[in-house]
Amino acid sequence: MIPDCIPFSSIPHTTKLFSDYLSQAPAIRGFYPHSSDVITSLASVVPSGTEIHRRVAAVLERQNRTWGASESVLRNIQRLREGAHAVVTGQQVGLFGGPVLAFMKVASALALARQVEASGVPCVPVFWMASEDHDLAEVNQALLLTHDFNLVGFGAETQGRKGSPVANIRLAEGTGDLVSQAVDILGDSLPSDFLRESYREGETLSTAYARLYTRLFADHGLIILDPADEELHRVAAPLFADAIRHAPELDEALLERNRKLREAGYHEQVKVTDLSTPLFALVDGVRVPVHRANGQFSIGTERLSSDELIRRIESRPQDFNANVLLRPVLQDYWLPTLAYFGGPAEVAYFAQVAVVYQKLLGRVTPVLARMSATLIEPRIEHLLEKYAVDLPDLFHGECELRDCIATRSLPAQLKDDFLKGKLAAEEAMQRISESLARLDPTLVRASNRAASKMLYQVNRLERRAAAAELRRNEVIARHAAQIENSLYPRKTLQERVISGIYFYAKYGPKLIDTLIEAANARCPDHRVIRLD
Repeated sequence: MIPDCIPFSSIPHTTKLFSDYLSQAPAIRGFYPHSSDVITSLASVVPSGTEIHRRVAAVLERQNRTWGASESVLRNIQRLREGAHAVVTGQQVGLFGGPVLAFMKVASALALARQVEASGVPCVPVFWMASEDHDLAEVNQALLLTHDFNLVGFGAETQGRKGSPVANIRLAEGTGDLVSQAVDILGDSLPSDFLRESYREGETLSTAYARLYTRLFADHGLIILDPADEELHRVAAPLFADAIRHAPELDEALLERNRKLREAGYHEQVKVTDLSTPLFALVDGVRVPVHRANGQFSIGTERLSSDELIRRIESRPQDFNANVLLRPVLQDYWLPTLAYFGGPAEVAYFAQVAVVYQKLLGRVTPVLARMSATLIEPRIEHLLEKYAVDLPDLFHGECELRDCIATRSLPAQLKDDFLKGKLAAEEAMQRISESLARLDPTLVRASNRAASKMLYQVNRLERRAAAAELRRNEVIARHAAQIENSLYPRKTLQERVISGIYFYAKYGPKLIDTLIEAANARCPDHRVIRLD
């Protein structure tokens, strides 16, 4: 029986900090001032409908209309302008819409926004595209599954300077052919049409992503925000200037917070030094960190006083953007946010960024763990049941899946013989060990070593039999590959690498409803979602 929830203790690479965050261990509470049960009540203290929010809403309307927004999205932008609050999530602008975890983030935000709305607090869902990130290699990839569950990777030819924000990186010649290859796998489906409409030569990675998400979530009122917008940067200029004015205090607070995290036995998600500031500057289109030392600031080789840097920020705010520790604060300077949904890494850096929130906004936005799940298709579920494979076995199995399946596929009589042989050997050596203990206790250790060697040889023989079965039966090898490719591709959680559009193409718009329903269940661990 495949469980509906798998404890995060069974999920690879779960950190102590994230595990304690989920369980609300006493040691973690000092780093997260709010719990999930106070979200709605925060509406009384989070300002909404301000002049900043009206200016941001105007930008959001322009952006979302450009991408082809539905009437439900435009209504939500108007509601935001009039004073509605927001539940926010976001993700890097991965090729073809990125991995399925981005869909899970959206579903988490949609579910909570509806819950807050039902309580009587006007609330809209907002998706923040991380278009100012500059890690092109990380976003310029997509992984699809074929009908036979083979993995096919994609990467686009692009134009733009290395180190530039991905908002400035454009899709190059050959994009149409790349989309055609993806469509060949996805088949004749609505998302195939969406890909053709969105990913075209000359589009930036971020505008292509925005056009795709506008279409995928048209029925759900999801507002999409692209921070790489000159007007939004003009709105942000006072915050950027404050970040420079208070840079020494922010550094001191962050270093102290990092020290407390270490003392509590937790890791620092973001490294901070006494030369850090929370800003990047664009130099010839390339993202360069702003550093400080000896009362001055530096951008590459250029040295500026605090006043000079602030004047530059005020005159050309579009040349600056936030680092990972200022980004959430910028988000909530622009938006009346009640909660942000993030993954384990984002939850970790929110433990640090709380001090930046306090210094610059005077409040801290709660971070909530987005839904985490593995989607199981019917054919794969059948194989799991056939071979008695559990997901935790797949994540942390003591043997390779092919070997395990081959062992379980041996003829029943042979499996029974191996089991009886091992039990007989253990019982015989146990009796011998007891007799030796009476004769000469010093021989017991030698007896135990001999027993271990005997069992090792029997297990080795069983593995050789399984290998013979694997050579004889190519179906086993194919089934093992299908299970791994679908559920744990490249030894990584499915949600992190398989493109969400693959599942959307196979299961249609109801996939989003399924994810929202799962998010509403609020399983605190890793969910298992069966598709049909």
